[in-house]
Amino acid sequence: MTTTDTLIDRIKTHRVFHHPLYDHWAARPPSAEVSGALFHQVQSFCASTRPGGEFPTALRGIGWDEQAVLIEEIVDSESGHGPELATMAGHIVNRTGTPVFDDVYDTERVEAWLKTSSDRLLAALPGYDRETGLTAQATAAISVFKRRFASDADTTVRNLGTALALEIISNQSLIPGEKRALIDSGHYKTDLEEPEMHYMAEHWGDCGAEQQHEANVIQAVSTVMDASNSDQIAQGVEDFLESLCALWDVLDAALLSSGLQPAE
Repeated sequence: MTTTDTLIDRIKTHRVFHHPLYDHWAARPPSAEVSGALFHQVQSFCASTRPGGEFPTALRGIGWDEQAVLIEEIVDSESGHGPELATMAGHIVNRTGTPVFDDVYDTERVEAWLKTSSDRLLAALPGYDRETGLTAQATAAISVFKRRFASDADTTVRNLGTALALEIISNQSLIPGEKRALIDSGHYKTDLEEPEMHYMAEHWGDCGAEQQHEANVIQAVSTVMDASNSDQIAQGVEDFLESLCALWDVLDAALLSSGLQPAE
């Protein structure tokens, strides 16, 4: 039978865990417009992972009350982080050269500009959605989290596996990658003390939100996984890993490794 440790090993050895996207970002600072396109895709994906939907209620429906509480703690912790991520994105864009935003706390304006950048640089990609400004890969990755609004038992069990992969990747790969690219690289002359970087400060490190989220979901999975549900949980893990890897691949290839010219 698959164990929690087996799944954790699978997550940490998957190609997405050590994806070069953030290393390429750290190696050479992208332009304001490329940064905007990157942030639009990443921010849109991250936004899809925050709502709990029917997930906690569905967990209770199959008798997993403790797991529901652990997931609710994560959902509550993530509430309101969308504007903070937009502020950080606007701050980084401003540090690429001539400032774009007078007020990086104007979430609506920042997010609109990020989408416009994405439209200019990525619209020629197959499956790009002009209405949302999302690549086909971002749409696919987001669809994995739309399953949280379903309440059937099979989907709920898969969602638990997806949550496990999400929190381990976020804590040990995504947030550290962002820190390398945005802070450690020195490109943007920023640090965790700047108020505009509060999103990063809140998520980074041993005392950060992601550390607690990972602990919560490992506890949730390890206390219920058995031979009757391990395959479904493992499938939820794979759904997340493969969809995020495809998104990172296209963003890395289009915006960092090779780069695209603005669409006419």
